[in-house]
Amino acid sequence: MDRCVVLVDAGYLLGAAASLLAGEPARSRITVDHAALIQGLRERAEADTQQPLLRIYWFDGAPDRVPQPEHRRLRVMPRVTVRLGALTRSDGRWAQKGVDAAMHAELTELARNRACSDVVLVTGDGDLLPGLMSAKEHGVAVHLWAVQAADGDYNQSEDLVAEADERRVLDRAWITRAVRARDLTGICAPAPAPRPEIAAILSAPLPESALAASAERAAEAAQAAAGRGPAAPAEAPGENGAAAPAPAGAKGVPTPKDLASLRGPGSTPAAPAPASATLRWSSDKGWVERPGSALGESPETASLPTLAQLTSAEQRWADREEDITTVGGDPYEVGQVFARRWMERLPEPTHVQKLSTMYPRIPHRIDGELLRYAARFGLLAHKDDQIDEHDRYAIRAGFWREIDVRAAAERQPAGE
Repeated sequence: MDRCVVLVDAGYLLGAAASLLAGEPARSRITVDHAALIQGLRERAEADTQQPLLRIYWFDGAPDRVPQPEHRRLRVMPRVTVRLGALTRSDGRWAQKGVDAAMHAELTELARNRACSDVVLVTGDGDLLPGLMSAKEHGVAVHLWAVQAADGDYNQSEDLVAEADERRVLDRAWITRAVRARDLTGICAPAPAPRPEIAAILSAPLPESALAASAERAAEAAQAAAGRGPAAPAEAPGENGAAAPAPAGAKGVPTPKDLASLRGPGSTPAAPAPASATLRWSSDKGWVERPGSALGESPETASLPTLAQLTSAEQRWADREEDITTVGGDPYEVGQVFARRWMERLPEPTHVQKLSTMYPRIPHRIDGELLRYAARFGLLAHKDDQIDEHDRYAIRAGFWREIDVRAAAERQPAGE
C-alpha cells in the first residue's frame, strides 16, 4: 500500500527534546503542545516519504498502563493510536517496560501485512534493529528520525542509523514549534500584578518577640527529636534586629503566625500589630483561626460556591470534552481554565469582587478543588502523587490572573 506510518517512541522524543531545551532528560522540565506536535509529525512524514499518512502510533509508558491525561488527549486525535507500556520506578528513577517490544511487534506486523510502503521510526533504541531489518525484508522503506542532540552527544544507536534507508534530524527550530522548556526559577508564566500588602508584611522587620519565639520553637523541636528534653532559651536578637546565633537546629525562621503579628501596611515600626491580622497565603486550613466555621472560614469565604456546585451534568461532560481536546495541561493554563469556568457560572458577579479582596489566599475548598482538577492533567506523574511546588504556584498564578482580568473589567466604567 502506498502510504506511510509513523512509530514514535515518546520516551525518546520527549526525553531528547528536554535534554536539548532544558539541559536534562526529565520530561517534567518541558511543556508540550501535543496537537501541534502531531500535526508537525504528520506534515513532515508526508513530505519526506511523498506518501499520505495512514496512522501515527504513539508508544509511551504509564504507571500500571493506565492512560494519563496526555494519552487521553492524544488517542482522540485523528489518525493517532496510543500504545502503552508499563512505567516502573527503580532507584529513584522511572523506566519504561514493554515499549520496545510493542514497537517491534507493530513494526513487523505492519510490514508483514503490507499495510504501508514507508515507515518512519522516531527512536534511538538499538533494540528495534531486528524489527527494522524485518520490515526492510518485506519491502518497506524505513526512515529513521533523530532529535538534535544536546551538546553534540549522540542519542541514537549507530546500528539503527547504519541500517535505516533514510535518516533525518528534527532540529531545535522544528522541536520548539510544539515543545518549550519550563521555567523552574519561578512561576512558569507571567505572575499576577504584585499586591502591596503581602510585600509590606514580608519586607517588614520582625519584632523581637516573634524572632525569639520562632527560634525557641525550632530549638525545642530539634532537641525533642534528639531526645534531650527542653531546649535552652534562644539568644536575644543582635543590634541590627536580626536574631543572634541560636542553638543547633534553630534557624529562627518565622512562621506564618509570626508574620501575621506584624503591623499592617503603612504603619510605623513602633505601631502595635492589629489583633485580627492574618497572612493570607493560598490556602489557610490548619493555622488561620476564624470564628463561625469548623474549617476556620469566615462567613464571606463560606458563601463562595465551588465549581462542582455550579456545574450541571451536561456542563461536566462538556468540560471533560474540552479538557481532552483543547486544554494543553500547562499548569498556568489549567489555573486559568478553572477560574474562567468558575466565574462564568457564578450566579452573582459580586462573588468575583469578594474573592479578589482575599488575594493571594484562595479559600480552602476552592483551592483543593483547583489542585484536584490540575491533577487530571498529569501534573502528578513522576512526582510520587504530589504536585510540584513550582507547578502549584503556576496553577494558582493562572487562577489569580483570570480573576484579576474579570474583576478589572467589572470595575471598568461603561463606555471606557
